[in-house]
Amino acid sequence: MEKKVGFIGAGNMATAIINGLLKNNVAPANKINVFDISKKQLELMAEKGINTFANSNDVVKNSDIIFLAVKPQNYEEVLLGIKDDVDNSKIFVSIAAGISISYVQTTLNCHCKVVRVMPNTPLLLGKGATALCPSQNTTQEDFEIVKDMFALNGTVEVFGEEHMNEIIAVNGSSPAYIYLFAKAMADYAQECGIPYENALNLVVATLEGSAAMLRDSGDSPDTLIKKVSSPGGTTIAALDTLEEYKFYEGIKSAMASCTRRAEELGK
Repeated sequence: MEKKVGFIGAGNMATAIINGLLKNNVAPANKINVFDISKKQLELMAEKGINTFANSNDVVKNSDIIFLAVKPQNYEEVLLGIKDDVDNSKIFVSIAAGISISYVQTTLNCHCKVVRVMPNTPLLLGKGATALCPSQNTTQEDFEIVKDMFALNGTVEVFGEEHMNEIIAVNGSSPAYIYLFAKAMADYAQECGIPYENALNLVVATLEGSAAMLRDSGDSPDTLIKKVSSPGGTTIAALDTLEEYKFYEGIKSAMASCTRRAEELGK
């Protein structure tokens, strides 16, 4: 790839993307530019041969594609700080919840290309799920470059921006729901005298296998549920209890809460 890639922020998500670029030989270290307020993070990047800078402005000046890898509440400060070094040739990648394409362009006072992205933390292991939405002025060629960067670390899907707040509940925040579900299962096993680590190994394998069934069996979730549930059996007893606790409705209600919070944070 000929374009130089910059990162404002070098936390977990930025590190995962950078590692994917290096591991897959998509961009050499000397074409990656990074700024972070943490000197330790910059030192770790420098050890990989990556160019580190003392401020965000120098990253923008020396990069074609700039990842905004900071928290939503820091966006205004960052964007206002770099706006004088921005022009229409730059491509900005926003990975923060609730931050709209128009907010990035308006705050930068530039009709630059923007790709809004919602990744998730399994990206760190190369098993992420990422939703993307390009601004209307982003060329297909430029968008494919950004999309391919995330595809190095998992599954990617493209959506219109009108769905990007809802999609946070689907793949951005959802790992936490799954971890809580796994914790409850392993904790129950431990309370019954089963060693926690052994139980967790079974839970994790079951989650992996169930995910593979959802992806590869060709059956719908409803059909897969029926295939596990014998009339009058143990699974039905468990599902009946989940129904009493309104498990299904509770998950959807939690996702709606996630979306509302994204809209509150949104700009």
